Amino acid sequence: MTKNTPCPCGSGLAAKTCCGPVLSGEEFPDTALQLMRSRYTAHMLKNAGYLLKTWHPSTRPDETTIHFNDWYQLRIIETLAGGLEDDSGIVEFRALYRHGTMRGVLHERSRFCRKDGLWYYLDGEILESNRTVPEKVGRNSPCPCGSGRKYKKCCLHVQPDR
Repeated sequence: MTKNTPCPCGSGLAAKTCCGPVLSGEEFPDTALQLMRSRYTAHMLKNAGYLLKTWHPSTRPDETTIHFNDWYQLRIIETLAGGLEDDSGIVEFRALYRHGTMRGVLHERSRFCRKDGLWYYLDGEILESNRTVPEKVGRNSPCPCGSGRKYKKCCLHVQPDR
């Protein structure tokens, strides 16, 4: 992540002031949402070490079970608790990805908890299965992200450069 590059998590901030310091270990996430965003960025960067480090020990898988897709957009739908004074929180999100020539959406309600002052990903409930759709989507087709809007009014202009 270069100096003025927008953060991949979609916060609108520069990577150097958003997820960059968290992923490098200079800072720790203050909220469940900040951890969610940094974990999404770690998925984009295929940083399994960060994902495992921020996964709660009671639910943490081994490294061989982490699979990476080509993520290209994160949409936060709702955040429940998970703030500065909370010890738990929920972040609901939709993440768009590419896998080979197919596209998909992961819609999940993730649970987070704070232990010894640090936020951890606990687990998540998948609300929409990892459905994939053919790469070619017409401008007037329903958007594959599941928003209910037409593709041309939703994700047409946020596709990855590939």
